[in-house]
Amino acid sequence: MRNVDLRLGDCLEVLRTLDEGSADLVYLDPPFFTQKTHKLGPRDRSRVFSFEDVWASHREYARFIGDRLVEIRRVLSPRGSLYFHCSRDSSHIVRALLDDIFGPDGFRSEIIWHYRRWSNSSSALLPSHQTIFYYSVSEQFIFNQLFDDYSPSTNVDQILQRRKRDDFGKSVYARHEDGIPVSNGAKKGVPLSDTWDISYLNAKAKERVGYPTQKPLLLLERIVQLSSNPGDLVLDPFCGSGTTLVAADLLGRRAIGTDVSEDAVQLASKRLSCPQKTESKLLALGRESYRNADDSVLALLAGLDFVPVQRNAGIDAILKEDLDGRPVLIRVQRVGETLLEAISKLRAASQGKSAGALLVVCTSRGGYHAFDERSHADVVVVGAPATQIRSAIDSLRERSPGRPEAGGG
Repeated sequence: MRNVDLRLGDCLEVLRTLDEGSADLVYLDPPFFTQKTHKLGPRDRSRVFSFEDVWASHREYARFIGDRLVEIRRVLSPRGSLYFHCSRDSSHIVRALLDDIFGPDGFRSEIIWHYRRWSNSSSALLPSHQTIFYYSVSEQFIFNQLFDDYSPSTNVDQILQRRKRDDFGKSVYARHEDGIPVSNGAKKGVPLSDTWDISYLNAKAKERVGYPTQKPLLLLERIVQLSSNPGDLVLDPFCGSGTTLVAADLLGRRAIGTDVSEDAVQLASKRLSCPQKTESKLLALGRESYRNADDSVLALLAGLDFVPVQRNAGIDAILKEDLDGRPVLIRVQRVGETLLEAISKLRAASQGKSAGALLVVCTSRGGYHAFDERSHADVVVVGAPATQIRSAIDSLRERSPGRPEAGGG
């Protein structure tokens, strides 16, 4: 916590004590106008963190946010930027306030933070994003370009050459007078877009501290890197568990954080003394790296409506159609695997999943001979198409009359 000033109190009062133009970046993650009381605790259940997000009306909420935005605008430097984190409950109110206080010309981007979370929602579209409005004080704002990797479908070798428009308006490769293609310069990747695919903190993430609205450190590091330089002052008026402050400190920035909750300030102070960061395998390896289901195995289930199961040693698929409200789990017998081994793996993987049925697809000829239905009453074994066809051909051969022996003429 070398360059972090952590303060307890209403951010409006704290903002009024700061010098005009003293902050280079402000990130705020205020209440979202959810009209709920938010509660959560750490994994050890040692305590509960909570805060109220209940308002008499949208006008009361707008006054609360507006008063603080006026002070934030005052303390931002001419090269400063604001990132306002909100959700569908408040984004319409926030956007109008930001346009009024920073001006429509101060708008830089509407960032969509996209993530995937489990939900039991059945009567509405599944919420899977939050909004971050990005504004600047002037046209001379700090902006450090960041890059994403190229899509696998991008022909990177083709973009190494500069393009131009010919006399007919068609895009062609630019060439020197001697016919050699003109280089398009070094390729760092695709400039960062306004849609950020960063995983939500899962329950086992090592940086998770149990605060209800804790955001991933990766998200805040990206914002700090984009709109500030080492030594700059980063301000978070609703610092909560202190993620912005941790990101700023790790990246060599100064920071000021405030919160009205004594529990939140104590938690942020503890995090700053020993910061933890969860590395995102999704960002490092890509979403496709999580897909390891065997396509040749799934091909045997063609014609069924199922969900492939990734990263599971015993279950290959789950039928979308349940049985008495419980899932139907499927495993396909592998090459070199006995039918009994396949049954054992499926049974072990299904423990605790309240399956309505366990199905094993037998792919080996003669596999049924090793199957005792009395010993495995909880498992249904069906033959793979190829196995059934081979068995049918064998049966036809057994019933067909013998061929006459060839004789001399």
